Amino acid sequence: MRFFSFLRNYRKETVLAPLFKLLEALFELCVPLAVASLIDNGIAKGDMHHVLVMALVMVVLGVIGLLSSVTAQYFAAKAATGFAVGMKSALYRHITELSESDRDEIGNATLITRLTSDSALVQNGINMFLRLFMRSPFVVFGAALMAFTVDSSLAMTFTVVIPLLGLVVYLIMRRTIPMYRRVQGALDLILSKVRENLTGVRVLRAFGKEESEKKDFSSDLSSLLGLQLSSGRISALLNPLTYVIINLAVAFLIWEGRARFDLGLIEIGAIVALVNYMSQILTELIKLANLIITISRAVASWKRIDSVFETKPSMSDNPMGFVSDGESDDAVVFDNVFLVYRKGGEPSLRSASFAVRKGEHIGIIGGTGSGKTTLVSLIPRFYDATSGSVSVLGHKTDEWKRSALRSRIGYVQQKAVLFRGTIKANVSWGKPDASDEEIYDALKAAEAYDFVMEKKDGIMTAVEEGGKNLSGGQRQRLVIARALIRKPEILILDDSSSALDYATEARVRHNLSLLGNMTVFTVSQRAGSLMTMDRIIVMDNGSIADIGTHEELLSRSEIYREIYDSQFGGEK
Repeated sequence: MRFFSFLRNYRKETVLAPLFKLLEALFELCVPLAVASLIDNGIAKGDMHHVLVMALVMVVLGVIGLLSSVTAQYFAAKAATGFAVGMKSALYRHITELSESDRDEIGNATLITRLTSDSALVQNGINMFLRLFMRSPFVVFGAALMAFTVDSSLAMTFTVVIPLLGLVVYLIMRRTIPMYRRVQGALDLILSKVRENLTGVRVLRAFGKEESEKKDFSSDLSSLLGLQLSSGRISALLNPLTYVIINLAVAFLIWEGRARFDLGLIEIGAIVALVNYMSQILTELIKLANLIITISRAVASWKRIDSVFETKPSMSDNPMGFVSDGESDDAVVFDNVFLVYRKGGEPSLRSASFAVRKGEHIGIIGGTGSGKTTLVSLIPRFYDATSGSVSVLGHKTDEWKRSALRSRIGYVQQKAVLFRGTIKANVSWGKPDASDEEIYDALKAAEAYDFVMEKKDGIMTAVEEGGKNLSGGQRQRLVIARALIRKPEILILDDSSSALDYATEARVRHNLSLLGNMTVFTVSQRAGSLMTMDRIIVMDNGSIADIGTHEELLSRSEIYREIYDSQFGGEK
């Protein structure tokens, strides 16, 4: 089972943690007997030596119990933490193996929740389970057995009280555990909404949706509060009901104990010991109830995590695949390619067929949702074609070793993604061993060199998370530099110059034309950005409407002419 595989390296800890807890419980069960002896054989008889000896025994029992408890906690924490580290590492590796389509279906917010809050709940559940799953039942039944060694007649009270307390705990847990699961689900929904609103806070403010979102959040929060109050009211009955039962039992023990004391059948210390054992049972049953709640939450969280593990990657790597180019003059070949996203219904790409020679500069244009990004996403094998085939540098994409294929491709997506660190660290993602000179060359080609060198720390300038301390145009030029530094054979620019002015964009295009025999795919909404391309692919509703040069398309493609006229007012 996958769950236990993460505990494989912590077998010793999973055994020692409960054993030391049992040792602690054993010493704890001996304390009431020491108290009884102190009272009956020491205080009652005026034997101070015995009082001191028993007091010392109780101190020793307490110290040994404390050491046992700390040791058990250490082993439990080590096993739980080790489990969590192994599980998170495996989950993260599994997520990285999922295709773009798989992650689209699950959702990034869901994956983050599985790696964070759900993992924490499972870790806490394991920790508590190792410490209490044996201790609590051991103390409950151990206290009952010890009570029989004190006075078998009064100990019969325990045989009635323990099942009654167990029934109360069972009924309350049976009612509240499903409610706690619904609470966790409602909490997940709220966390997802908060994450969504924080990510899109500028959009909310731009459209004046703050108040409506606050109302929606308050409504969701009220629903969560209602669930928590309902479960809280029921679980709140646990302590009063159990205390009533225990107090009645204690009152009965004292009443009957007095009668037996008057008859000389029992000593006062024994009565005190029985009361202490009854209190121990109450404490452990409450601990057991909390453990059950924690375990139920952990199990629910594990099921959610396991569902991610159960998601098999729809696109697997080919470890024995090609690692070198094939003998072909074509850089990219699409052969009757169809693509349907998971649960996407209609094809997002239909019957795409074309070939691109090495060194060609290809433009891709079309309306929103026409399939431009889908088309170029198939080249680095972010997705696999549903039917048909895509060949890159002489081999079909699924015949390549994935790392070898992507090492030949520079990809710049629509959203410029930078990471916390420095400009040098971000640009070096494209080539980890790049020298400063190579970084400078890539920055110059991306028209980023001037603004970088104007900064006080140059390429060592700090970059905040997401590049928030840089403008949109600066971010785009840095990610272009990151793609260029690896000197890729194929460069894909997916609408990556939308934040650049026309002059800067023109200089970047000119610089790209000087970089040798590199095949370039440029996705753009601007017809002016593609006019100098060797060929332009016109996309429409997932299909290739036409392919040709700027002049050819102006003369025969109505779609391209409409786009051009809308931007240039019909000028040629």
